[in-house]
Amino acid sequence: MAAVRDNKTENRFELDAGGGLAFANYRRTPSAVIITHTETPRALRGRGIASELVKGALELIRADGHKVIAGCGFVVDYLRKHPEYADIAG
Repeated sequence: MAAVRDNKTENRFELDAGGGLAFANYRRTPSAVIITHTETPRALRGRGIASELVKGALELIRADGHKVIAGCGFVVDYLRKHPEYADIAG
């Protein structure tokens, strides 16, 4: 699968997958990234693509030295299931 990228122009993390584009919209604050919405094309749902997208987004956020604030249910659930990201959860 392709790498997650930060599309700063659109304020979203993106992942090319199966001929479609999954994305996670965000807003930035000085110290945190608030992920407000995640979306996977309907035909690609149920394949773990959204989880791969969020994982990649969290790695990019961590690398930038920021915290993440879960502003959508999917990210809330992902963080609950993946305590390895507790250090950046805000």
